[in-house]
Amino acid sequence: MNTQQQMEERLWNYIDGACAADERSAIEQLLDINMEWQSKYRELLNVHQLLQSTELEEPSMRFSRNVMEEIAKLHIAPATKTYINKKIVYGIGAFFMIMIVGFLVYGFSQIDWSAGSNSNNLIPINFDKVNFNVFFNNTYVNMFMMLNVVLALMFLDRYLANKKKNITTTH
Repeated sequence: MNTQQQMEERLWNYIDGACAADERSAIEQLLDINMEWQSKYRELLNVHQLLQSTELEEPSMRFSRNVMEEIAKLHIAPATKTYINKKIVYGIGAFFMIMIVGFLVYGFSQIDWSAGSNSNNLIPINFDKVNFNVFFNNTYVNMFMMLNVVLALMFLDRYLANKKKNITTTH
């Protein structure tokens, strides 16, 4: 495949007259000797002559204007500032920040700070002794996770419904 492309590229350069004199003589020798080169040369020469003999169609004078008028008929989405309420985005961000802070406060409140260690560790807390079951077997945490899953599924449903509605209105 690569040699075929190189052969076509060299022949096109030969036909267009864009190759050096030594390259031209090498291609002429290949054309005299090799039948594959001769057949490909005839094929490319026919294509070149067809391209030279036909006139390319030009678009009408109003082509640009016609295209712009068709684009103007389509419904173009407004800028995001007009349809995204920043208060809602800030509210969602504040909700998640409060939840993260709440988890951190709850986690730090479960740590026994009075227990010390005689080792020379930089961190005086032994994480092997932290019981994570206290965090994740809590009813409130499970309810929070279920609520987040339900809200995420509702959001996905609304998103897909809006996307489907937009696709059907544009076609």
